[in-house]
Amino acid sequence: MPDIKLIEPTLDYEDDIWRFRQEIIDSDDTDKFAGCGNLEECSSVKEWIDTIRVESNIELCPKDKVPSTIYIAVRLHDNKIVGIIDLRYHINHPILSTWGGHMGYYVRSCERRNGYATEMLRKNLLNCNRLGIEKVLITCGASNYASEKAIVANGGVFEKQIEVDGEIIKRFWITIKYKDTYI
Repeated sequence: MPDIKLIEPTLDYEDDIWRFRQEIIDSDDTDKFAGCGNLEECSSVKEWIDTIRVESNIELCPKDKVPSTIYIAVRLHDNKIVGIIDLRYHINHPILSTWGGHMGYYVRSCERRNGYATEMLRKNLLNCNRLGIEKVLITCGASNYASEKAIVANGGVFEKQIEVDGEIIKRFWITIKYKDTYI
């Protein structure tokens, strides 16, 4: 099991967050910035942190958005960010209930195939439990086998495929079974 922790971003990780952002910009990935909120549009890490803090507050979150918390996945032995994952408190939203789901995540290109996505999902499911979310929708592109593998490893049950803007998306549901378990 990879040695990571999920924490809310702080300025202590400013340089690594900005490098992470640039790596995503420079990548050929189709799912750029999945789970990263508005990191791509921000002109600084502070701006990004300020924005995601507002969106994590149910009372302050803009009405057109769903409250969520974004976490950075930090490897314990070297304190390096290996990924980013978000947790949407509900999916009562046309996009999220159809193809966005409760979570989005991105693993640094150089850190893939090390089990980080699977562990990030596992830890975020514990966060779902803490928030009282009992059933979680997670989606991925039909050709994103690595993401599908991480979802299934965490109990994801395939529901169906849908087409979104010409892309086939797979929908999976995970039932939370942890009750009284905390990170």
